[in-house]
Amino acid sequence: MKILKSVLQVRTFVNVLRLKICIIWRCLNDITMYNPFSLENKTILVTGASSGIGRGIAVECAKMGAKVVVTGRNKERLFETLSLLVNTGHSAILADLSSQEGIEHLVDEMPLINGYVHSAGILKLCPVKYIDRSVLEEIVNTNEIAPIVLTSMLVRKKKLVKKASIVFIASMSGVFVTNTGESSYAAAKGALSGFAKSAALELASQGTRVNTICPAMVPTKLSGLFDTAFSDGGVVETAHTKYPLRRVGTPEDIANGVIYLLSDASSWVTGINLLIDGGFCLM
Repeated sequence: MKILKSVLQVRTFVNVLRLKICIIWRCLNDITMYNPFSLENKTILVTGASSGIGRGIAVECAKMGAKVVVTGRNKERLFETLSLLVNTGHSAILADLSSQEGIEHLVDEMPLINGYVHSAGILKLCPVKYIDRSVLEEIVNTNEIAPIVLTSMLVRKKKLVKKASIVFIASMSGVFVTNTGESSYAAAKGALSGFAKSAALELASQGTRVNTICPAMVPTKLSGLFDTAFSDGGVVETAHTKYPLRRVGTPEDIANGVIYLLSDASSWVTGINLLIDGGFCLM
């Protein structure tokens, strides 16, 4: 009897131990799986995805589980971006957003989306006394008119699902600070920020959130003007004199901010200008 009793006690102990292990394992799995920044089951449109910040955003969104629709003007670079995206279900649509036809083509070809990131843009430095209509029209058309018209068409054609998120890549220039030669660029980016606030208010009834991200210096191929400024020596000098965190930004820095605004972690955030500047505006 004593042996039988001991065997039963051992079995009971083993069963209780197994139960505790199962509970702990489930808890650990729940903790591991819970991620408010996940983009699983979301389809995200990224414009300007051929290179630079747009490419970085597309790559990081894919890593977070999103199905990414990339668009841009350069076919070779666009499909290079597509090849960099992890997981499956991604697509590319070649479109020139500087024209009405290009915007209409993109909207007609794309699926329903949970998020839209407008990263397409150009930078041209021009002193005030040399600004003319042609320069201004090019800057404003790409940096201001294109994202506004595209947003309007996405809403009109009902391409945004409920509780969608729109993120515009603006700039600290024109919203927080500016610099010599940036007046036209700052005007366009400042106007985009103003549009985002009004759109956020108007689209809130649909659960759609609209925000901007305002980066400081991020070395990209956006303009040939950066070739000299972003040489190794130029970057080091700028980083140490202008940025408290002692470095300039990377596309991944901006992409992480975008992921926050696209994800459920920011479900109560709309109409903001998220400054990502390495402390530049503190100086």
